Amino acid sequence: MQAVKWGEYRLGDLFEVLSYKKRFDANKVTFVGNGGHPYIVRQGSDNGQKGFIDEDKSCLNDGNTISFGQDTATMFYQEKPYFTGDKIKILKPKLERFGKDNAQFFLATMRRSFSNFGWGTSSFSIEVIENQTITLPVTDNNEIDFDFMESFIRELEEERIRELSAYLTVSGLSDATLTEREKLALQNFDTLEWQEFRMGDLFDRVSTAKLPYKAADLPKEATAENPLPCLTSSFMNQGLNYYAPKENATVLKHVISIPSNSDVYRAYYQSHDFTVLSDAYAIRWNLNDREISAQEYLFMVACINQVTDLPIYSYKNKLGGWNVVQDKYIMLPVCNGVLDYEAMQDFISAVQKLVIKDVVKYAEDKINATKKVVKNNDEYKTNEDKSFLSVAESADYKEIPR
Repeated sequence: MQAVKWGEYRLGDLFEVLSYKKRFDANKVTFVGNGGHPYIVRQGSDNGQKGFIDEDKSCLNDGNTISFGQDTATMFYQEKPYFTGDKIKILKPKLERFGKDNAQFFLATMRRSFSNFGWGTSSFSIEVIENQTITLPVTDNNEIDFDFMESFIRELEEERIRELSAYLTVSGLSDATLTEREKLALQNFDTLEWQEFRMGDLFDRVSTAKLPYKAADLPKEATAENPLPCLTSSFMNQGLNYYAPKENATVLKHVISIPSNSDVYRAYYQSHDFTVLSDAYAIRWNLNDREISAQEYLFMVACINQVTDLPIYSYKNKLGGWNVVQDKYIMLPVCNGVLDYEAMQDFISAVQKLVIKDVVKYAEDKINATKKVVKNNDEYKTNEDKSFLSVAESADYKEIPR
């Protein structure tokens, strides 16, 4: 990477910036499980995909394009045709070779160009997007070096799969077999008894020290001086997008975070050390009958989001802080009139295994595909060349991705 020759390109010379064919309102669409097409909105998670909808096919936007949130600067590669919500622009490539093998490289340099953007402070017009400049690797003939980009992305993918394989092994998640209790939890979910609970009766807001920093002045990656993730109102990366010193900070974990001034009021379970910076807060279980497990917290987060993470709430129509949320009522499963902790624990444990099962298969398929390449390619003759496989299969590998 350090030896690469770089060139500057205007986005409008690489992509045609288009408006959606039709805007579909999140409050008026019906989400479907099968037979629909991706519904892309301005959110920063799940590739911008809120779900699948089945609407007029003539309103589909082309696949092999980039979706761009005008007032969020969230951008994702969309391989297949898709519908959109409000304020989404479609970047259609003018380059014949643009595709899924190199799109992530384009997105990385585009996000870097838009990194100074402040969420919710402006809205990018077509002209602004077109005139944004990005840098790309070029050949000696000053042409875009697609070969380098694609090989670099493949190497990164292999590295991530290597770490994923090692993580699944050492954490015991490589075996995604459901226990009998977990099977029953899935089978019995529709027959659970539910009861309303006031959030303020279940949780307390955690008091935190006010930090003397502004988000714009903090790094977006951890450093030796700034190792502690900071919670803000962002819904990207669970609201943890900045890093601050640990000194004088209230360090929290094993709590739920909720934004207090956002466009999306999505709660998250925070399992690692972090601190609160601005426009958000943390809540902790306050009933004394037992400690809450990570799986039980995850179940409750999903229930909380049924009343907080709603399309009606935005910067213009705010949900409010804990003074409002504590009086919201959520539905939780009960057994004989008391909270059914076992149902929550077993259900989330089963869901995690079902998700991990697909991840394990993905990792295994990637490793097997690489084994075939290694076996049939004379370029891979040394242990160094086979580092991806050797490390992934080594019981001594201890680096666990967060």
